[in-house]
Amino acid sequence: MSIGSNIRRFREERKLTQEQVAEKIGVSFQAVSSWERDEYKPDTEKLIRLAEVFDVSVSVLVEDKQGVFKTKDAIYNWEHMKTYVKTTAKALGLTQTSWALDFAVKAHKDQKRKKSDVPYIYHPLNLACHALALDIKEDDVIAACLLHDVVEDCGVTPADLPVDDDTRELVRLLTHEKTTPENRDAVLKSYYAAIAKNPKAALIKCLDRCNNITTMSWGLSRDRIFRMIKETEEYFPKLLKVIKSEPRYNNAAWLLTYQIESTLDVYKRLL
Repeated sequence: MSIGSNIRRFREERKLTQEQVAEKIGVSFQAVSSWERDEYKPDTEKLIRLAEVFDVSVSVLVEDKQGVFKTKDAIYNWEHMKTYVKTTAKALGLTQTSWALDFAVKAHKDQKRKKSDVPYIYHPLNLACHALALDIKEDDVIAACLLHDVVEDCGVTPADLPVDDDTRELVRLLTHEKTTPENRDAVLKSYYAAIAKNPKAALIKCLDRCNNITTMSWGLSRDRIFRMIKETEEYFPKLLKVIKSEPRYNNAAWLLTYQIESTLDVYKRLL
């Protein structure tokens, strides 16, 4: 697709008129019209402003090969992951994980991942499967992976969870307080400092971040992606160091570090 076709497509997807785009960019609507007809091309400054208005990268605006690749919102079927976790929990005697699985599926019922039709339960199941793939078979860790968002998103309290006190504490540590632009930095600093004191919570948070950054391209705006990258680079090296300090998590620390850093590097190059 041409630059003009891309400009028109993004404008229409965001339900903006040529006049509205022109006002935001600081040009006439005739200029926008001429860009969309490919009579003229916007200069670099205008391309940057258009990218900001449409909340996309400049490279996406100038890309002429849209639709070449097919993308997936979900790599694995959530019901298959559920069956895997359930059968693994039974085989290993992970009773809390079995209880947590049923609770999480019910709590997240009808919830979807941002900007998709993917059931939300896909996310906690992904964490549980990721942990098991790293050969982590601790009942409280897998159970907390499944429950890590229920207090934050489903209107329940830690006391409602069908698990022991240690697992409830992991979920409590992982529950993120709502923030405002004014208190965000202070809340994040306190939140990550508390998690860093608990290697299991640090491990689960890194698993959570791995899944979130691999799906943020379709679930977050461009500004939120920038914010996610900065937050990850500021707080997660310490969490990864905490994980690595635990001998039983050494291999997991290496793989999580590689996934987080390599994924961020890809985003930074594309942005």
